[in-house]
Amino acid sequence: MATVPDERVVTRVHLGPADHGRRVSAGELESAEYVSGFKYELIAGRLYVSPQPNAPEGLLETWVRRALERYSDTHPEVVNYVAVKGRVFLPRTRARSEPEPDLAVYADFPLDRPFRQLDWRDVSPVLVVEVLVDGDIAKDLERNPPLYLAVPSIAEYWVVNGAEDPDEPSLIQHRRRGKKWAVATHPFGSTFATPLLPGFALVIDPRA
Repeated sequence: MATVPDERVVTRVHLGPADHGRRVSAGELESAEYVSGFKYELIAGRLYVSPQPNAPEGLLETWVRRALERYSDTHPEVVNYVAVKGRVFLPRTRARSEPEPDLAVYADFPLDRPFRQLDWRDVSPVLVVEVLVDGDIAKDLERNPPLYLAVPSIAEYWVVNGAEDPDEPSLIQHRRRGKKWAVATHPFGSTFATPLLPGFALVIDPRA
């Protein structure tokens, strides 16, 4: 007797760095099995593969995350959650994009809901942060700005730039000005503040 195929069975795709640039669906991205050690994003309907953070990048990310979390703890009326590796869903387009910033900061994250009811699709950050050390400079400085500008809730996009020297990073601030970003670079050793986060001050020195 012939066996009738079960159409409900989902065939998992296997994805790795060799699949960078491959066209994938959101469903394939969520159900796939992955080669470990890499970060996978859906950008314009295609797979974007980048290495997982190295130690210097991880240290810079921790430095900024802690500063933002301390601010969130004392100013919950401004921002109430700092997510690591959250997903940002762009307004629906024919080719979906779901970038995953190193940090995403939320003003009204529904922390009172049961955790299983929370979904990245239902929330949108006011600030996103990428940390750049050994990664693709074009990803953070060319690819990402128009993506994040397309998300109305995102008022600022920061790049912590340690590409030249992770011990002496700068902070590149993209601040929304209508349909464009106003870009300013804050050098190592300076003190960074922004109206987006009243009372926030960050000395651009991870050892300070």
